[in-house]
Amino acid sequence: MYDLVVVGAGPYGLSIAAHAAAAGITVRTFGRPMASWRDHMPEGMFLKSEPWSSNLSDPAGAHTLAAYCARRGLRAEHGRPLPLDVFTDYGLWFGERAVPRVDEERIVCVRRGPDGFLVETAEGVAHGARTVALAVGVMPFVHVPGALRALPRELATHSSHHRDLSVFRGRDVTVLGAGQAALETAALLAECGAHPRVVARAERVNWNTPPQPLRRGPLRSLREPHSGLGTGWSSWVWAELPWAVRRLPGGLRARIADTALGPAGAWWLRDRVESRIPVLLGHRLRAAVETGGTVRLTLESSRGTVTALETDHVVAATGFRPDVGRLELLDPAVRGVLRTAGTSRAPEVGGCFESSLPGLFFAGLLTAPSFGPAMRFVHGAGFTAERLVRGVRRRLAAQPPATRRPVPGTRSRRSRAAAPLG
Repeated sequence: MYDLVVVGAGPYGLSIAAHAAAAGITVRTFGRPMASWRDHMPEGMFLKSEPWSSNLSDPAGAHTLAAYCARRGLRAEHGRPLPLDVFTDYGLWFGERAVPRVDEERIVCVRRGPDGFLVETAEGVAHGARTVALAVGVMPFVHVPGALRALPRELATHSSHHRDLSVFRGRDVTVLGAGQAALETAALLAECGAHPRVVARAERVNWNTPPQPLRRGPLRSLREPHSGLGTGWSSWVWAELPWAVRRLPGGLRARIADTALGPAGAWWLRDRVESRIPVLLGHRLRAAVETGGTVRLTLESSRGTVTALETDHVVAATGFRPDVGRLELLDPAVRGVLRTAGTSRAPEVGGCFESSLPGLFFAGLLTAPSFGPAMRFVHGAGFTAERLVRGVRRRLAAQPPATRRPVPGTRSRRSRAAAPLG
């Protein structure tokens, strides 16, 4: 039996495992390392956040993005966008050095066991765990507008479904959304030879401004402080004080998670979009139907005007919505006892990321309605890992000794449909 099983091997899962191992906790991590970044983001994308705010976390702070880049002669500089593939390779490097073991077996069920939990793999092996941390990323929570859900995959997809956008060369593609994913996907489509347009409910496209120098005068720094989520006091609060957000009323926390740091494009992307890609703003998608191999979209403007638009394919860059009910790898009996955070459908977690079910911890997007928007970004991994492992140690100290000797895994008699890990 393990002290801790971490489900998910993205930035949060790897950081949690690194802190747990350093604390002497018997930990095992399951998941494809950096899966969302390796498999669900188009080639050619860049990291939106600054390199110095995109570190995975180990207690010694030895395995930073800057350290990885320096050893390979790469540039990781403030104000210079970093290719996403470099960040992905950094995550793999971090996992190899800071995490004792990462197993790529898929986890299909987490249920209660005699001494805590049983974590079952797709191969039918059930591993005992006194505590479990679910760091499953964003992929279980893909949001596609209802009007598109009946369309076949050949006609409508989510932006996370694509690694190679060159398959759309020569085709008319409509991208829904006004955030970074929508705008960069549209730019990459155009650069691959497709004919994209952007359609968004927003009345305008928001663009982030170029970052100010890291070294500035004290007055300027006081007026607009740097933070891991951007420049300015509001960004600083969300980035540096997630513990304070946790103390707010549940309804307010859920509203902050939904609205703070809204959709915006990176400053370095603007020239690749403006005057190059048609953008139709202030329009909501009302209906989508297949018409002879294409899609007819019915759009309604903010003034009530209805417009029909035909396109070869629709890409919904409409984000992710945390909902514990969609976490199929959780046994229904476990899901059914979890309290939710405020008005959200995410699990309520305490100050150390422990849910209302003792010994079950959550990390990443699912904790944004508890700790705020930092949990949507890599920057939140360090705060999460340190706090969560502290909570695991407390829970282990409070539990009676396990009644069974540690075993690497037992064959389960049950079989379940596999669920993807983020």
